[in-house]
Amino acid sequence: SEEDMYRDAEEIEREKILLCGTDSSEYKLSVAPEMDIMEYCRKEWRGNTPAAKRMRKGYEAVAQKFASIRRVRGDNYCAFRATLFQALSQATQLPSWLQSEDFTMLPENLLSKYDWIKRWQLKQKQSRKLGEISDEIKEYLILLRKKWKNISEIKGPIEKQEACDKLFKNEEEEYSLYEALKFLMLNTAIELYNDDKNGRRVPVFSWLLFARDTSSNPCQLMHNHLNHIGHSGGLEQVEMFLLAYALQYTIQVYRLYKYSTDEFITFYPNDPEEDWPVVTLITEDDRHYNIPVRMCQETML
Repeated sequence: SEEDMYRDAEEIEREKILLCGTDSSEYKLSVAPEMDIMEYCRKEWRGNTPAAKRMRKGYEAVAQKFASIRRVRGDNYCAFRATLFQALSQATQLPSWLQSEDFTMLPENLLSKYDWIKRWQLKQKQSRKLGEISDEIKEYLILLRKKWKNISEIKGPIEKQEACDKLFKNEEEEYSLYEALKFLMLNTAIELYNDDKNGRRVPVFSWLLFARDTSSNPCQLMHNHLNHIGHSGGLEQVEMFLLAYALQYTIQVYRLYKYSTDEFITFYPNDPEEDWPVVTLITEDDRHYNIPVRMCQETML
């Protein structure tokens, strides 16, 4: 695959063993167990090329803040998986947008206004009746609310982590949650597009999102981008902003290949609302995201 062009045969083999050590989907690890971050770095980046040296420096910088790393399965849902896992791992309450009365009515409301949403592609299945699309997306949204509520109510950190691990071992539920996130991104894009058309202030990324030839309006965004996420493509950078806005979370990313530039730590959005919670990810290439865990004591003070 195109993604594999960037990786050596040994790394691809390692990932196969890590993620598919057994045929049962129950054991396919979406998010691998944690390991020491510098140990992980030494295993991954042994050589003396400039790229390897830069990566090691990047990992050393991350290790000042976080002790461990959890590797995330590198398919096209990777950015969703890493972001949602981090958000749920630290959730202590239901976000306000998940509490709103009409949250589960979103599919119905949007489909009644925008006929083109019936071309929404659901988990590899195409073209179905309007009612079916609406009901199916509604189920995904209800599942997202239920899981978020259940996990946020767990008090003990160990139990909370176990609940997250369990959820991300259930393939059917996990992928349904990503479909919910994609639909929330579409909803957010429609809101931003309409705000801009009506002369309201919108974040800069929104202009960039709709300045692309392939997504000059929400219908094109759905058709050319959102429908492909998870299937034939991942999230582009401008879509990371959209995901952050949809979740009302700040996504902080250590971009290791940008070490020693001012883009080494990037925030999506770069002007976050003060009360948005922050989740932290690591990437070596803006395509595959891993999760840093175990914040070092001194950085928590």
